[in-house]
Amino acid sequence: MRVLLAGLCTVDQVQRVAEIPAPGEKVRSLSMDVAAGGPATNAAVTVAALGAGATLLTVAGAHPLAALARADLETHGVDLVDLDPERPDPPAISAIVVRDSDGERTVVSRNAHASSRFVLSMRSLHAQLPHSEDEMPGCVLLDGHHPEVALEVARWAKERGVPVVLDAGSWKPVFPELLPLVDIAACSSLYRGDDPREHGVPVVITTAGPGPVRWSTADGSGAVPVPVTRARDTLGAGDVWHGAFAYAVARDRGDVPGWIEFANEVAAERVRHEGPRSWTAAVAKMGEG
Repeated sequence: MRVLLAGLCTVDQVQRVAEIPAPGEKVRSLSMDVAAGGPATNAAVTVAALGAGATLLTVAGAHPLAALARADLETHGVDLVDLDPERPDPPAISAIVVRDSDGERTVVSRNAHASSRFVLSMRSLHAQLPHSEDEMPGCVLLDGHHPEVALEVARWAKERGVPVVLDAGSWKPVFPELLPLVDIAACSSLYRGDDPREHGVPVVITTAGPGPVRWSTADGSGAVPVPVTRARDTLGAGDVWHGAFAYAVARDRGDVPGWIEFANEVAAERVRHEGPRSWTAAVAKMGEG
């Protein structure tokens, strides 16, 4: 079983602090971690932790900082397909502060941006996609970053009947063109933009942090509660949720509420652990290969 993911890969520098500093204030961190980040990237780590194959289509490039992301993904079993491996620019970097008392975080980051080199590299994208039935993924997950990649992968999946899940955490300009190719749109409570239903998306899901996850289809709607847990670190919890959801779709057992329930449980396990990767061993016990 494999999930194909396409989207952003960043380098995350994570500082854990007693209190998030006020403007102009300096504080000493309790710990510091460096890991690969980004919605599709963290989702790929989740898929791999659960025991499935995870192929990540992204842009890392040749800058020395990209080696940090490559090493992290290799350690955690993600197959990285770099669509512009010679790109000299540094990868997007996220500066993250996590409050020790409740796991809340602040993030300063820059999204991916296109370059002429990257546009040219799109010509080789189809060569990187699976061609045989044995290699075909059970699900595709997109985060909307690198919009040209998202559109091409979504079209490719649509032609082959592979379900496409969109992590619609926030509105992106590519969405009007992308949403008609999507089977499941998972939106955050902060999503502001077109209703995915207006673009023909059959399944629409809205997450709300610790609140119930709501879903709607042509046949009905409902809400699935989130397990009550003490949050130690909320960084990437939404990304983990999307990865677990895509894993459940690829596993193709159950229905929309069942997929949501599984994703809720995995995300709840993630927030119980401090640090960007400390949760993976616990999550591994929740997968079924």
